Amino acid sequence: MAKEAGVDEAVKGTVLSAFYWGYGVSQVPGGWAAQRWGGRVMLAGSFFLWSTASLLTPSSAKNNGAIIVARVLVGVAQGVLIPSVHTVLSQWIPPHERARAVSLTTSGMYLGSAAAMQVLPSIAAAAGPAALLKAVGALGMLWLGLWLVVGRDVPHRASVMPIVSGEGPGAARKGRPPATPWARMLRHPAVWAIVVNNFTFHYAFYVVMNWLPTYFDKVLHANLAELGAVKTLPYLIMFFCSNLGGWLGDHLITRHRYPVARARKLVNSIGFWGAACALMFMPAASSVSSGVRATSCALGMAALARGGFSVNHMDIAPKYAGVVMGISNTAGTLSGVVGVAVTGLLLQHTSGASSLAGWWLALSAAALQCIGGSLFFLAAARGERLFGDTDQF
Repeated sequence: MAKEAGVDEAVKGTVLSAFYWGYGVSQVPGGWAAQRWGGRVMLAGSFFLWSTASLLTPSSAKNNGAIIVARVLVGVAQGVLIPSVHTVLSQWIPPHERARAVSLTTSGMYLGSAAAMQVLPSIAAAAGPAALLKAVGALGMLWLGLWLVVGRDVPHRASVMPIVSGEGPGAARKGRPPATPWARMLRHPAVWAIVVNNFTFHYAFYVVMNWLPTYFDKVLHANLAELGAVKTLPYLIMFFCSNLGGWLGDHLITRHRYPVARARKLVNSIGFWGAACALMFMPAASSVSSGVRATSCALGMAALARGGFSVNHMDIAPKYAGVVMGISNTAGTLSGVVGVAVTGLLLQHTSGASSLAGWWLALSAAALQCIGGSLFFLAAARGERLFGDTDQF
């Protein structure tokens, strides 16, 4: 669309980044709203808003102001998704099945990305790039219709969101859940262990995926667009490893009787240390096949770590899972903004993207964060419920 309208790179970058501004600001409010009104309602509202915004986005990039507004709205609406999903899962899924449930639901984004890499270019070639906005918006409306049919309120709602009455300072109003313990959660190291590891995961993820075309072009001397199905391999590996991490975490708890904290820490450590090693192999790759292997391994091991940190908020705060996920996902969104920009500066500082020194430096920064985040998780993460007077299981 930008090419057809003759829009420069600066405007293109502003439009592309608009989504992340909306996505970042709605994470915590989305988690609070899902806790207050339920994930079923918030998911329906989210899909309706972002699908409508996508369908109504102008088809000409010359209307960049309207497109920016539309992309911000899509970001705001989609920022509610992950906290709402985690709220639903925390209310429906028993503790010993949560890692698998979180991994399965969140891994859908990787499978969807792999499918999009294969399908959407054909749609753009046949009907023009603006058709992608209509196609994705229509898919969102299709999902919304299905959700309205199969979606249900949480079981045993009174035990999940108990009615508290009382008089005096701090008492919740009758018919409403107790107040969210914001101060206690934000002070607790276990919450920050999740936040830091979400930042770490997304730093590595966003750096690799955003700089992947440049990496293939300048380091491997290959055009990513001409690699066919190979370019979907990292997403497919992430889908597989994300589910493997969830299964492994639950298996350690149910079959080997690991304490919850020990199981989460083990899966988290395996994932992030493996990702750190694979990241260091990327600059050393001497062929397309070795580059694809290193990239797929780095992203796959990072996805496996989600069986540790990404489910842990349900362990420590099942009643406030959406809120904690909103806080940590805000950090994850910020890491994308920071990591992608820092990588560009490091590459520029070391004679450009054609210099291996810049790639060693940039990917070392991501690898060190993986190791540092896992060490902090080992030290501070907990497995028992820390917030909320009652649990639903």
